[in-house]
This record gives sequence, C-alpha cells and structure tokens, in this order.
Amino acid sequence: MRLLHTSDWHLGRSFHRENLLDDQAAFVDHLIDTVRAERIDVVAVSGDLYDRALPPVEAVRLFGEALRRIRDTGARAVLISGNHDSMVRLSYATDLIDAAGIHVRSSLEDVGSPVAIDDEHGTVAFYGIPYLEPEIARPRWELQRRGHAAVLGHAMDLVRADLAARPAGTRSVVLSHAFVSGGEASDSERDISVGGASHVPVSVFEGVDYVALGHLHGRQTMAETVRYSGSPLAYSFSEEHQVKGCWIIDIGPGGVDTAEFAPAPVPRPVARISGRIDDLLTGERWERYTGHWLQVTLTDPLRPAFPMDRLRERFPHTLVLDFAPDDRSPEDDATFRQRTADRSESELVLDFVDWARGAPPTSEERELVAAAFEDIRLGEAAR
Repeated sequence: MRLLHTSDWHLGRSFHRENLLDDQAAFVDHLIDTVRAERIDVVAVSGDLYDRALPPVEAVRLFGEALRRIRDTGARAVLISGNHDSMVRLSYATDLIDAAGIHVRSSLEDVGSPVAIDDEHGTVAFYGIPYLEPEIARPRWELQRRGHAAVLGHAMDLVRADLAARPAGTRSVVLSHAFVSGGEASDSERDISVGGASHVPVSVFEGVDYVALGHLHGRQTMAETVRYSGSPLAYSFSEEHQVKGCWIIDIGPGGVDTAEFAPAPVPRPVARISGRIDDLLTGERWERYTGHWLQVTLTDPLRPAFPMDRLRERFPHTLVLDFAPDDRSPEDDATFRQRTADRSESELVLDFVDWARGAPPTSEERELVAAAFEDIRLGEAAR
C-alpha cells in the first residue's frame, strides 16, 4: 500500500495580508498530480485543514474540490482535525462521506475505531487522533492527569487495545496532530501549551507501524516511523530554508518498507535580507530576491526617508520592514531610564522626531513643541 502523508494545509490563510488561496490551489493541483503519478492508495491529512474554525467560503470550496479530486483518482483519504479546525463542524455527516471513500475523523468517539483499508497483504488500520484539547478530552474520558501527554497517552491506549483485538498481521497507521518533544517549531504554529506543557514524548506512539504527524510546519523525522510532513507552503519568514512537500510511505506486509519525501512547487519563495538601503537597491547580489516575499532589515545609521516605497521599486513583494542600525554605540545598550535621565519632556519629543525621520527638527518644529508644552504647563497651573 502506498500512503501519501501531508498536513497543515491551513486553507484560507493569508501571509502578512497577502491572499494565498491561489497558491494553495496550486498545491492541490500538485497533490493530485502526485497521487496519480505515484499511484497512491491512501492520502493521509494530519490536521489543520483550515486556518480557522470558521473558514472563508472560498477555502471551504477549495477543500471540497480537493476531496472530490482525490476520490476521482481512485485513492482513499483519511483526515483529522487540527487545533485550527472545528472538531464539531468537521464531524458533520462523516458517516455519509465515509461511503465515498473520504474518512474524516474529528471526534473523541472515533478515537480507537479505525478506518480499515485492505491490500494484497491484508488490512491496514488507520486510526485518526484529532487535536485533543486537554481540558475537553480529560473530563470526557474521566482522566485524573491533566495535559497533552495524558490525553494523547489515553488515546494511544485505545488504539493499541483495538489493534490487539484484530487478526495477527494487521498493520497500523496513526494520524495525530500534536507537538512531539524534540520537534523544531517555526513562527507560524499556534501555541497549544497548557500550563506550560505542550509537548508529548515520541514513545507515546509505540506499538504502531507508522505515525503521520501534523502541527509543526517543517518536515521532520522524530523516529523512522514517526514523521512530520510539514505545511505545503511557508506561512512565516522563519520557514525560509524549509523544503515543503509530503512523505510517500510504502507499507509492506511487515510494516513500513520505504519513506521518500516528495518536494512541492514553491509559488513564491520567502526570504529575510538585511543591509543598508543604498546597497540593497543597487547591489547585484540582491537581484535574486526580486521575486521573493521579503522581510527586510535596514542597518543604516539613520532611518532613510520613505524606505518601504523605495524598496518596493526593486523588491515589489516586500512585506515586513525592520530597522537595526549597524553602528550602535555603547550608549545604545543603556536602559531607557539611563538615556533619558537628564532630558526634558520637550527634548524627548524632539529626540523622537530626529529618530523617526532621520533628520533633526526644524526651528519651526522646535517652537511648536515648546508652545505645546507651555500650554500644558499653564493648563495644569490653572486647575
């Protein structure tokens, strides 16, 4: 059996206010091409199908189209909800959708009840463990311990109990949306910590043949049979060096035979660059970034005038602009209290004008600030 493991589609998400729906649709095209070319039997999607519990209509439409096209290839699909999804909404009419070969597992009641899919070697049991909010799952399962490790540990106990009752030779795949200890996070995952504890040990998944993880946006191998596929697109600048795509897993009669990563196309790469504005606008070494989504850090000693407008003339997809002067003096490391101890209120305002504009205030501006503080002083004296 050939399994394609993907996750964290986040349909409907934007990137610094840039709409990504067309890029997400391009990924769906690539996914379908891969399913056909690689003769995939089952597509496993490990949560965060949408970017929020109430996704926009266009995202719902794209999701429905993706499922229909997967089914048209002849493949089956098993999907779970993630921490960005609504468990209740994704659970709607799942018994009817099952009949089409699309299996959405998004409720506590389904944990431990697999989707059984047969191949020439027998049955592969697919167990869906959606994202488990500890304080929702714990009382439902009447658990004493709190936290992610407790609820996911119980979920895996249910999986192992069901698997033990099945015929010998039954192979198993678990889909889980969780933060496994040792995984490397990026800036685009939503924090799922509860009481400071969000991680679960990889050992919690012992006893099954393959674990298809979701939540972390970079592909990662936590163990030979426990992997994150990562998100299909970069959703933060911290992901600039990640290779996006999906895992293709071959499951033989004894479990996983091979695991190969299939890269996805990059509609527009992301990058972080820094330097002085004149160099960025003229230097040949920056030419390769003209088509990237960019986070730019300017290191000029003085803040340039109209920096974003000027940068976008060469780099039209600049989205984030930061300033970090490269000639910081020891005085720059002093505390705010130390730097302002001997400065009057009007001087602080003028200092701000100098800092924000990169040029000292004019005489007219100095007079305006002085008059404003004099009015304040007189008003306070009259109270």
